[in-house]
This record gives sequence, structure tokens and C-alpha cells, in this order.
Amino acid sequence: MKHILIYISLLFCTLSTFGQIHELGVFAGGINYIGDIGPATYIAPNKPALGIVYKWNRSPRHAWRFSYYQGDLQANDIESEIPSRKARGYAFENKVKEFSLGLEFNFMTFDLHDTKKKVTPYVFTGINYFIYDEIFIANRKSYLDYQSSAFALPMVVGVKAHIFENFVVGAEVGARYAFTDNLDGSNPENDNFTNWRFGNLNSNDWYVFSGVTLTYTFGQNPCFCAE
Repeated sequence: MKHILIYISLLFCTLSTFGQIHELGVFAGGINYIGDIGPATYIAPNKPALGIVYKWNRSPRHAWRFSYYQGDLQANDIESEIPSRKARGYAFENKVKEFSLGLEFNFMTFDLHDTKKKVTPYVFTGINYFIYDEIFIANRKSYLDYQSSAFALPMVVGVKAHIFENFVVGAEVGARYAFTDNLDGSNPENDNFTNWRFGNLNSNDWYVFSGVTLTYTFGQNPCFCAE
């Protein structure tokens, strides 16, 4: 019995050494769209975006991450560097409300149990589910048909630093490949609007969130076991 208790104690201490720390915080930045209307610049936030971020750090190298981001998409052909778009003169506005779940991987050890200052680049991917307006464009004006939703694949790169006690600050850029080609009204799902479809109908739209995160860390520190 004594030996069993010793083994259990050692196992507990080993697991505690890799004990999880949680993070909860906010995102603030901007959003831009990439598609059949407006500029073709990939990272060019033109509308504000806000969000909430939660991370469950499973190890110094990876964390499960959940977030909710939202922002307004806007683009105008007049601002495009492509002559044919500038002459066409289309414009649109849309809203994106995104729920994201996935894995964040740190390129360097990022042990939040350690009180020393630390910095690491990271990447994140997973699956996103977002709500948007299904719109169409007629006579150079956009109209709302109905509210819809779709999935997207996030590809996020960033850098974060643990330089304040219980706080982590980061900066990231994240492109989302949407499983829809109608964030801009170019390819409405409604077959009644077939004649108003335009652009590349074989290529889906993208949207990009760029900004900073600030999270508060909490959770149990590991125990210190005697060797």
C-alpha cells in the first residue's frame, strides 16, 4: 500500500508539472475582404474588428483555442488598382460573426508556469463557423436577401510575449478561406439572381482579421516534487 501511494504521488507531481494554464482575453484590430470587388491587397484592414479569445494551454508548445470575432466587410471598385474593376464601380458591405476552434502551436517553449519573460512566434488553424448576410448586387447597389452561415479554414500567424505577470500580449494576422463565394454579392445562392452573378464563380472569397490580443492567465501552478 505504501508503494502504491508513493507511485500515485509521483504520478500526480509529474502531471502537475505539465499542469494547464488558461487564458481569457480580447482581440482588437481590423478586417478586410479578398474577392471579386475592390482592391486585391491581401492584408489591408479597412474596418474595425473586435473579439474574445480563450486558450487552454495543454503544454508549453500547444494550446486549444476558442474565439469569437466580428467585423464589417467593405470593399469598393473605385479603390481598386485593377482598371476593369475601377470602371465597373461596384461596392458592397457585409457583416461577419465568427466562431473558431482549433490548435495553436508555439515555435518556442512558452511555459506560463515560468515567471521569466518570454516571446514566441505561433501559428493557429482549425475550423471556423461564421454568420454573414447573403446579398446580391443589382444596378450597382447591394441588397440583402437573407442571413446565412458557412464554414471557413483559418490560417493564422502571430507573435506573443509574456512580459507582464498574468498577462500575455500578442499580434496576429489570420486569413480565412470561406466556403462561400458570396460575401460580396457576386455569386448569390438564390437561383432567381443568376443573371446578376459576376466575377470568378469558381473561386471562393477570403477575409482577414489583423490585430492584437491581450489575455489574462489563470490556473494552478505545478507542484515541486523532491528528487
